[in-house]
Amino acid sequence: MTFRPYVSFVALALMAGAPTLGSAQSWDPPRLADGQPDINGMWNNVGSSHVPLELPEELAGKTLTEAERLELFTSLSDRAKAQTWEGHAASRGVGAYANYWFDWFWEEPVAGQAPALVVHPPDGQVPNMTELARDSVRYYEDHLHDEAATMEAGDRCVSRGVFGLMMPTAYNNGKLFVQSEGHLVIHSEMIHNARIIPIDAGPHPHAKVTQWEGAPRGHWEGNTLIVESTNFKAVGNLRAPGSRAPQHEGRRMVERFTFADENTLNYSLTVDDPQTYAEPWTVAFPYKRDNNYQQFEYACHEGNWAVPNSLSGERALESARQ
Repeated sequence: MTFRPYVSFVALALMAGAPTLGSAQSWDPPRLADGQPDINGMWNNVGSSHVPLELPEELAGKTLTEAERLELFTSLSDRAKAQTWEGHAASRGVGAYANYWFDWFWEEPVAGQAPALVVHPPDGQVPNMTELARDSVRYYEDHLHDEAATMEAGDRCVSRGVFGLMMPTAYNNGKLFVQSEGHLVIHSEMIHNARIIPIDAGPHPHAKVTQWEGAPRGHWEGNTLIVESTNFKAVGNLRAPGSRAPQHEGRRMVERFTFADENTLNYSLTVDDPQTYAEPWTVAFPYKRDNNYQQFEYACHEGNWAVPNSLSGERALESARQ
């Protein structure tokens, strides 16, 4: 397997993340005894739930003010909140729930710094998947319920991947950041997942050591925490923005957490997976400090009826076709 030069990828990540960071910082965060900015606390991205993933065609080439972005996101949010649940029979798939079950129903949007979550490439669109990745997606669609191993990893309560853990989702958007000297833990309520990020810990592990969410290494540059992850486990069916997609061992991700003020972290994530996407791409949105958010045990495995029900349902269909 070949890799693109590491330095050029980091440079790309810095360039792609630049629009979300701002050029000056007038607020300096409190610091731990070792001098690191104190990032401890509960951070929530629910305010970006109704930001379009990709730039809408009608906004191509336009620059929106903060007020215009907020007006756009508020209209999308209000439209979603006004929809009523008509019961399982009128729902897609096996059905969902009334809107009040979702975090975003109780929250207002935030303007962010872009009219879409994708901020690079400049057209605001997720790059095309490679032919290899498209073939993989089709395979898992056709064989989704052949066995537990072909089901999506999040449905199995194994991992939602870095995208699924860090990006806005339907509910459980609060992330608990627990920081100590040498480590940062990001605990997600969704499927009860914790990322342990070593800080200033030296090089990544040997390439043969792979993990579901990669091996992260963090370091501070001023008020920005940069987390670079490599050593990803190859996964055929994993959550990704806008779709499900494979994850390959050559994947690299760079995340940037930048203090904008006491209650705002500007976040960006750049993914470079040349076997999955035609080019690297970046999403960006803010996390807001949320002292009122309380996490509860998700107990994903204990309450997971999706796997046995899906597999038994598929076996029943197979028997009926015989």
